[in-house]
Amino acid sequence: MSFRRGVVRQSKFRHVFAQAWKAEHCLDDVRVSRVTWDSPLCAVNPKFVAVIIEAGGGGAFLVVPITKSGRIDQSCPTVCGHAAPVLDIQWSPHDDNVIASASEDCTVKVWQIPDGGLTSPMTEALVTLEGHNKRVGILAWHPSAFNILLTAGCDNVMCVWNVDTGELVYQISNAHPDLIYSVSWNKDGSAVCTVCKDKALRVIDPRRGTVLKVREKVHDGTRPMRAVFLSDGKILTTGFSRMSERQLALWDTKDLTEPMAVQEMDTSNGVLLPFYDPDTNMVYLCGKGDCTIRYFEVTDESPYVHFLSLYSSKEPQRGAGFLCKRGVDVNKCEIARFYKLHERKVEPISMTVPRKSDLFQGDLYPDTAGLEPALLADEWISGQDSSPLLVSLSGGYAAPPSKHRDTLRGKPKISSQDSGTGGATLSSGNAAAPPTCTPTSVSKETEEEMPQTRVATRDTDGNADRPRREEDMLTELLAEMKALRAVVLAQNQRIELLERQLARIEDGDV
Repeated sequence: MSFRRGVVRQSKFRHVFAQAWKAEHCLDDVRVSRVTWDSPLCAVNPKFVAVIIEAGGGGAFLVVPITKSGRIDQSCPTVCGHAAPVLDIQWSPHDDNVIASASEDCTVKVWQIPDGGLTSPMTEALVTLEGHNKRVGILAWHPSAFNILLTAGCDNVMCVWNVDTGELVYQISNAHPDLIYSVSWNKDGSAVCTVCKDKALRVIDPRRGTVLKVREKVHDGTRPMRAVFLSDGKILTTGFSRMSERQLALWDTKDLTEPMAVQEMDTSNGVLLPFYDPDTNMVYLCGKGDCTIRYFEVTDESPYVHFLSLYSSKEPQRGAGFLCKRGVDVNKCEIARFYKLHERKVEPISMTVPRKSDLFQGDLYPDTAGLEPALLADEWISGQDSSPLLVSLSGGYAAPPSKHRDTLRGKPKISSQDSGTGGATLSSGNAAAPPTCTPTSVSKETEEEMPQTRVATRDTDGNADRPRREEDMLTELLAEMKALRAVVLAQNQRIELLERQLARIEDGDV
């Protein structure tokens, strides 16, 4: 099937071109993981590049500042707390220092990376999430609710966690009869779409555990598929035809009877990983083992999915990381950036719209999702939904000081759970009580927040130890002040949320 039409379609992205960065700006001697799992193996945000690497006797991934280039020394510290290979890594959309990792050791760990990168190997995670009985290969952070993380494992189970508390808040164990290939949240985080080894596409309400929509045989081929929710509620899937041709399909969730569009590409074996940019409505398809990256624009006019161009190179990619819009160079009209994984190299590739003007091109950069979450975890769990809060990229992006940034500072250590139960199970739309995850230790910061009454010690003459007593009183006052500040901050956050909701009601958005 030809991608081109007889009439030239008007689009500001029609001439997007890809350009690999020069060799001196690449990362060299990176031992990219050889794990046989169809994940991107790489995650990027405006601060860091993370790559799953080969590690003897466990699982590890490399984290380096995004500005770093050149050779990575073998002694470079890594995040190496897993007991088996790491299968997936994902940065939090609301904190550029927080990353989650999923592993063959059946656990998910959440890590806090210090500004500037690692100075020593990191083995202690902020939180360890234990609820899967088999290896965990899929991670998906909620797009707008703070600290909500969805995981999917080879036990055909999906879990939704409150990372702040380490709680398993929902477990969906009866929706998929076979291996889950991919999971994607919709724009406001009220639903997820999944594709499974049974070839079905499902739209699921994660809070009720109910399947809202299902379409059998999205692609006829037996090889793995992928699905991604688009911002307008449609779903784009990649897979294989009965003749093993790679396909792309667009689906309207209101009617999954027939696809809105199907395009066939080639007969390569590599799974097509879709990377979606909601700001431009462009989809980039990056096949594992391919030498090409194809990109398309999705519109409301037939044939809906418009082929734009492809980037081709001599070396195949082992995986790729996709930089969020906050990290691109708006001064160079860069609308997307990939970090292509070679066997021992990480190569940035910029997608650029050719423009002569040096002024900010507002039509290329609509407001994009910022770091500030629209909801707190408890608000989403209680039933609220909200699209991500947007920020302007005019003049480049600078992260504001976050009101929520310290939420993970307590470092709870989650106690082991019975792997046979794995936590709460959803059935008939009702959730059983989630498992209790009690911290086995209280962090120093948490101790400081709890006002404590201290008793002054006395010396042998029966006189009060005044310096010690004054120090204890000062410590107590500081702790109480810190606790009161936390209460005020929480109330301010609640007021801001209510004001935003009121504004949306007044604007007629609700």
